[in-house]
Amino acid sequence: MVGGIAGVMNKIDENSPEYYSLNCVVTDDMADIAMIIGLRKPRTFEYIAKRSGKSKKETKSLLEQLAITGVAKVWKDKEDHKERFFVNIFAPGMLEMMVNNREQLNKHPEIGKAFEEYTRLRLAPMAAKFPQGMAMMRVIPVEEAIKDIPGTKPWERLSYYLDKYDTFSVSDCSCRQSRRVMNEGCGHLEQEICIQMGEGAEYYIKTGRGRKISREEAKELIQFAENNGLMHEMPHTDGLGESAAICNCCGCSCFSLRLATLFNTPDAIRSNFTAKIKKENCVACGQCVEHCPVNALKLGQKLCSKTPITIKAEPTARDHIWKESNWNVDYRENREDVTEEGTSPCKTACPAHISVQGYIKLAAHGRYQEALELIKKENPFPAVCGRICPHGCESECTRGDIDEPVSIDEIKKFIADKELDGSIRYIPPMRYHLGNKIAVVGSGPSGLSCAYYLAIDGYQVTVFEKEGKLGGMLSLGIPAFRLEKDVLHAEIDVLKEMGVSFQTGIEVGKDVTLQELRKEGYEAFYLAIGAQGGRSLSIEGEEALGVISGVDFLRDVNLGRKAELSGHVVVIGGGNVAMDVARTGVRQGADFLDLYCLESPGEMPALPEEIEEAKEDNVIFHNGWGPKRILTEDGKVSGIEFKRCLRVFDENKHFSPQYDEDDTLTVKADAVLISIGQSIAWGGLLIDSKVGFHKGGTAKADNLTLQTLEPDVFVGGDCFTGPKYAIHAIAAGKEAAISIHRYVQPGQSLVFGRDRREFHAFDKNNVAIGLQDFDMTPRQRAGHSSEKKGSFQDERMTFTEEQLKRETERCLGCGAVEIDPYMCLGCGMCTTKCKFDAIHLERTYDTIPNTYEKLPVKIAANAIVRTGKIAKATLKESVGSRG
Repeated sequence: MVGGIAGVMNKIDENSPEYYSLNCVVTDDMADIAMIIGLRKPRTFEYIAKRSGKSKKETKSLLEQLAITGVAKVWKDKEDHKERFFVNIFAPGMLEMMVNNREQLNKHPEIGKAFEEYTRLRLAPMAAKFPQGMAMMRVIPVEEAIKDIPGTKPWERLSYYLDKYDTFSVSDCSCRQSRRVMNEGCGHLEQEICIQMGEGAEYYIKTGRGRKISREEAKELIQFAENNGLMHEMPHTDGLGESAAICNCCGCSCFSLRLATLFNTPDAIRSNFTAKIKKENCVACGQCVEHCPVNALKLGQKLCSKTPITIKAEPTARDHIWKESNWNVDYRENREDVTEEGTSPCKTACPAHISVQGYIKLAAHGRYQEALELIKKENPFPAVCGRICPHGCESECTRGDIDEPVSIDEIKKFIADKELDGSIRYIPPMRYHLGNKIAVVGSGPSGLSCAYYLAIDGYQVTVFEKEGKLGGMLSLGIPAFRLEKDVLHAEIDVLKEMGVSFQTGIEVGKDVTLQELRKEGYEAFYLAIGAQGGRSLSIEGEEALGVISGVDFLRDVNLGRKAELSGHVVVIGGGNVAMDVARTGVRQGADFLDLYCLESPGEMPALPEEIEEAKEDNVIFHNGWGPKRILTEDGKVSGIEFKRCLRVFDENKHFSPQYDEDDTLTVKADAVLISIGQSIAWGGLLIDSKVGFHKGGTAKADNLTLQTLEPDVFVGGDCFTGPKYAIHAIAAGKEAAISIHRYVQPGQSLVFGRDRREFHAFDKNNVAIGLQDFDMTPRQRAGHSSEKKGSFQDERMTFTEEQLKRETERCLGCGAVEIDPYMCLGCGMCTTKCKFDAIHLERTYDTIPNTYEKLPVKIAANAIVRTGKIAKATLKESVGSRG
């Protein structure tokens, strides 16, 4: 029962996975029958019954039990039509079949634990010894990636197996099932993803492990896997061109792939192909990086360096003694997207890490639909962000160190406006149809983003909004002259088409509680209520009539409530919201509008373009003044006294203003609009909840997963971080969707296999750029409509097509993907994600897999060759260290 290579090399006792996995389901009588069958010997019933010493009826019953448990596979021979019973090796083989009996696994989760433990403990001493591509499982490439490569063998193509066999079934992934029962799932779901063929399919169908499917359905499953970044592996133990299954694997849960990811010994399972990068074509969109199952691809630098960056070569198992210290034990949590030297500053600076280079290049070629799709992988609201984003990507753009940065936001706006005018349209396809009910509280950018990404997985998402309008601060806090509401509503309509439901005028915590929603079947909650309250000055006279919170003023205007002004209006504050308040105040009837703030012109937190636009609207700026008290007459504001601000920040850059109390200024005012920050109004939302709060009123939660101490409650956006920009909130919404998906699916970890998306830029000071490396086209600027000037319509125009082409040509294409050829398995997944013909597979090996029985001979031969390589490398390193 415990034969094979692993059985010979290891002592088996009651604590061994081989023992305890069988002990829970196999009786002594069943074990006796299995011993008669033997290891990897197809036996007929007559053969077994003759040697069992039991009646035919009892022998038949025991064989049926062995088949149901998964210890013995059974199928009908095509020639004599007799059933054959077969006891396979533990993995790949027996343990997969034992796990794939769902009822059995749920009753005995230790079987799943044994599968994980066996494939880890038993492969550990063997991992470095396998010849290239000779382990029991082997990667088989995406067929499209190798179709034109000369010399490709039939057995290296998936179509060869699909054409060879007539019977197919689909089952749950055994590795992911095992991860689930251990509560270590990675978020990749297990249901109906792996394919069985021929005799394997017959057995799976007969025992209820799998559902019979057609050849066409098998092809559709393979396409689904490739669309979702799942690579193909096959067991290669039965001879060349023979296999019982096609596994569609993820690098974060597959036990076979641990030969690469955990043990750092990818040679064992690699195909005969390796990916190669065409750097001149690569635009560092990162899609191949995100989908590489073994982290062999990373974003790096395309531009030449003044001083070459030396990266220390890592040892490999090919020519080094391999120890546990050489393993990557944290591979499920330490995935890296970027090389040590860094990558393009635009993608790094963007809070959502949008593939800026990628969509710029697609737009340059007129591929607007693909550009829109690429943007929406990270940001569902490009039209909105094209108008209001602070474009930190532009601030860090390498081109800005030469003349002016690329006008990234205007390019994005041009692409997004193509969707608004109906020229193009992108509704993301639904990946799953999961159906769990999820509640999102707040319809601002973070809540909408979370709903969007949950809808892609087929969740029933309901967004609750206490106001009568959707959009949160996008709708109520941003004036229409910066974000016209039909733009916002057009992008919200996409969510409605995706099946997201919206309930307006419902305040959760007042009209309905979280507990009541739980009783209605909601399984998780994302709280994204923003920071929609104003902050007070806490000075004398602040309660006077005519003193208004800036955010309340904007909300009233956007909701159409009476908010007219007249006379002399004073705005207090220096941020972007203060600019919106001031410009809105001008449009609401202020005869004169003055803005006072603590900061000097160079310290103001508002974006330069927003300050400039406010000045164009005749807002008068007064820097370096802080409010001392508000003057009143008969309970109404009449003026305000300011004091000179000497310093805003201390030596540690912390906000710590100092004043000259004797240097004062008194200003007449008919209204005072206070815009010095925002506060969070939780209301009754979290009454009787375990959710804690920070001093500033933000909710406490894990920085990565956004989960609070109330396990089904997640928070994000301004109510978690404090006031930030919409793009930060959008990025948080996607992370929350990832966490909620993992939370509501049984047995999934919130962290294992998760891309932490930690980006860093290369050193721009070390970039060597000559004048010949780029054209001198000046930065393009969108026009302004004189007809809309001073109105509540957005006067900013969109690039013309000619401007777009000129501006996209200004991009230097800073980043490019780099590949670790040792780690690359040759699965070809990267080639399916690249839209720029920048990555291909090439034949680099010519190994032919063999039967399991011949593997010990191959391992022994490889050991001799490897010993010589180790001796040579050791000598070379020894000489080098002395030199």
